Amino acid sequence: MELTAAIQALESLTRPCAVDLYTDSQYVRQGITQWMHGWKRNGWKTADKKPVKNADLWQRLDDVVKRHTVEFHWVKGHAGHPENEEVDQLARDGMAPFKNSSSE
Repeated sequence: MELTAAIQALESLTRPCAVDLYTDSQYVRQGITQWMHGWKRNGWKTADKKPVKNADLWQRLDDVVKRHTVEFHWVKGHAGHPENEEVDQLARDGMAPFKNSSSE
């Protein structure tokens, strides 16, 4: 979910710009800042020669990041970071209709 959110946030920008993207997902931050170069070099395979999970999403993120100057920041989740708490609540609110409809 966090990977898709990062992609959609960057894709929503209408012109190239500088972006500070905050995430509580080490998977997203490390994926883009540490692992992606190796995945691309290895043909979207991990160091263990296994296919990268969510490669299609990582490729989309790679493409959209090239349009902007993006700095990725990690924040600890559920630790009182105001913006992180707000987006967590928005995510819960967005999922509420789907949770209620499954119990009917």
